[in-house]
Order: sequence, then structure tokens, then C-alpha cells
Amino acid sequence: MEQGTHLVGGEDSTQRYERGSSLMQTVAVVLFLVAYALLLLFPRFRAHIAVTAAAVFVVLGIVPLNLVLGVVDWNVILMIAGTMGIVALFIESRMPARLADLIIEKTPSLRWAVIALSLFSGFISAFVDNVATVLIVAPIAISMAKKQGISPVPSVIAVAIASNLQGAATLVGDATSIMLGGHAGMDFLDFFFTNGRIGIFWVVQIGMIAATAVLYLTLRSIKGEVKPQGRTEVKDYFPSYLLISMVVLLILASFIPNKPDITNGLITVALMAVGLLRGLLQGKDFKWVGENLKEIDFFTLFLLMGLFVVIGGLTQVGVIDKIAEFIVNTGQGNVFAIYTLVVWISVFISGFVDNIPYVATMLPVVGGVASLLGVEPNLLFFGLLVGATLGGNITPIGASANITGLGLLRKEGYEVQAGQFMRISVPYTLAAVTTGYILLWLIWGGAV
Repeated sequence: MEQGTHLVGGEDSTQRYERGSSLMQTVAVVLFLVAYALLLLFPRFRAHIAVTAAAVFVVLGIVPLNLVLGVVDWNVILMIAGTMGIVALFIESRMPARLADLIIEKTPSLRWAVIALSLFSGFISAFVDNVATVLIVAPIAISMAKKQGISPVPSVIAVAIASNLQGAATLVGDATSIMLGGHAGMDFLDFFFTNGRIGIFWVVQIGMIAATAVLYLTLRSIKGEVKPQGRTEVKDYFPSYLLISMVVLLILASFIPNKPDITNGLITVALMAVGLLRGLLQGKDFKWVGENLKEIDFFTLFLLMGLFVVIGGLTQVGVIDKIAEFIVNTGQGNVFAIYTLVVWISVFISGFVDNIPYVATMLPVVGGVASLLGVEPNLLFFGLLVGATLGGNITPIGASANITGLGLLRKEGYEVQAGQFMRISVPYTLAAVTTGYILLWLIWGGAV
């Protein structure tokens, strides 16, 4: 027997370690699958489920207690919280409604008015959370439809799917983009240009052109000219300055070498605090502050924190590495085949599953795949973002923005069937994803 090897019951220490490791992996996978199933079955309790699953992972030792805080991406959490707080002030100022009114004034027909609102929704969504964008623009679309005497359903669907598309364009456009930036160490400018190549922002813009052309054809039944509807009065311009400042400061921060990991999160939270402090100095009370803080989606924040711990546990015991190896083997080591799998499987899954837990799971997986293959990881990272973010447009339940838009329509007495939604969303999504899929390969495939 070699020195250092101890047999117990015919089994050496290495075998016992491997058996224990395999058992821990099995337990982690089973717990994860149970948690994921519960997330799908009980969407109203997703945050509770994620936090409970994280606690179980810690209790069982899958994630050591001293590593819990380390596996949570606090930059992502702070960025989402700060951005949502600024957006709440922005909505309260009524500037988005004013901008929408100005856009509608310039459109020659009702069909072009719907297209203009979708483009406006996309523009806002590149810098504001998708759900917040729908809450900003959809009421304008509904108001316009009422004044013009048409159904608001196509307009609101167009607003929702455009917000999902542009959410992938910038670092602050969507929770999935923020998560990618945190995981891959990307800054704001990396979404525009990185490693000598154009980033996903430009890919999304070209995809938007293709998707909007398809949307214009899809909405050909909407006819008539726009009737004047007046302009919304803006209460306060300061929140608009905060939003612009956030974008500018995030860009400037990207040039700072060796900055703290939570720099972007601190910028957004600080600007939110400035907005709230200004309100207090103007004579508003703490109740107003509380109402604005309630606009921060703490449900999503706790969901993400729980998921970060769970995914950290899967990484800790080697499950993520196993999944990456499986994908590489399935694609037989062919980079194009693996890239294709990542994009189109993400489209399919995100059509039925919330893309936040899916992207949280897949980011370390595709990173591991890129490492195993020795290829440029941005090809797979951007492919994942295109597939998962845009794929949510396929069905009414595929993205929170869709659910929010249909909820607003329901309050107005319009029940939208899945088929009615998908007649607009499916052609739009396929045009955008196919364009992005081809462009990303042409741009980044050469880097492999």
C-alpha cells in the first residue's frame, strides 16, 4: 500500500472523497430541480422559494457559511435597486409620457404611431428595466388607442416585446444584462465595443430594424390617421437629469482601472439617494420616500440573491463543470454547433421560463464551456443573452414585461389570448433572434 492511502472496508480515502463528492452533487442537483419546479409552479412565491433553497444549501454544507456573502453579486443587486429607484422618480416626473406625446405628434398614421411607440419603448428599455419601461409607455399606448378609437392590444404588445428586445442592448437595460456584466466583468462600454469587435448593442439595433420591419407588416390591418391628443405636462426635470447622469457616470467609471467590484452599483444607489434627498429638501415627507422605495422590486432582488447562492452551490460541488462538459460533448466539440445550441435552446426555454433564473444558471455554464473549448467567451455570453432575453417574447408568460403589459390590458377589459399575442410576437422575435444569431457568429465566430 502506498504511503498516505488508508483503506477502510476495502475503500481508500480517494474513493470515499469521490463518492462523497458525487453524493453531494446529486443532492445539489435534486434540490435545484425541486426549487426550479417550485419557481415555475408558484410564481407569486419565487423569492421565498429561492431564499429557502439557498438556506437549505447552506445548512447542508453545499455552500459553506463563510462563502455565502461572496457568492452573491452585490454589484448586480445594487445596480438593479438603484436603477429602479431612479426610474420611479422618472415616471413620477411624467417626462416619459411627454416624450411619447411628442413622438405621436410626428407620426403620419395610426400604424406608424404604434411603430413609433414600440421604438420609443425600446429606446427607454436600453437604459431602464423592461417592466418599468412597460409601466411608462403602455399607459400612453392605451390612452392613444382610446383617443384614436382603436384597440390598444396591438400597441401594448408592440411596446412589451420592443422593451424585451432592447433590454439586451446595454449593461443597465435588463436584469439579465446586469447579471452578464457582473459575471463576465464587463463594463458599460463593453456592450458597445470590446476586444476589438463591436458588442451586442449594435447587434440588437440591427435586430431591431429587422424585427420592426416585420412588425410593420404584421400590423397592416391598423389603418387611419392620428388625431391630436395634447401634451402631458412635465412636473420635474430633475429625475431626467439623474437618469442621464447615471448613464454618463457608468460610462466614465468604465475607464477607471482596478475599481471596486461594486462601483456601478454604488453609482446608481448614490444617484437614487440624491433624488430622494432632494425631495426631502423640497418639503416632501418620509412617506413620499417610502412610497418611492416601494417601487424597488425587492421581490426580484431577494429572488436573485437566493439564486446566486444556489448557483454558487452548484459551482462549488462541480455540477456546473459537469453541465459544461455535457454541452461540449453533445456539440462534439464543434464551436458552431455549441453556439447554435446555446442560442436556440435559450430561445425555447425562455419562452416558457422566467429568464432571470435561467440566465443565472447558464452564465457559469457557458463560461465553463468556453474555457473547455478554449474559445472567446463573448460569443457564447452574447449568444446566451440574445436567446434568453429575446426568447421571452415568444409567449405571453415568457417575460415579466409581457405579463405586466397584459395585466394593464386586463384592467381595461381586454383579455388577450396566447394566439393573439403570438401572432405579433413570434414573427418579431424570430426576425430579431435570427438576425442576432447570424451577426454574432460573423462578428465573434472568427475569434474562435
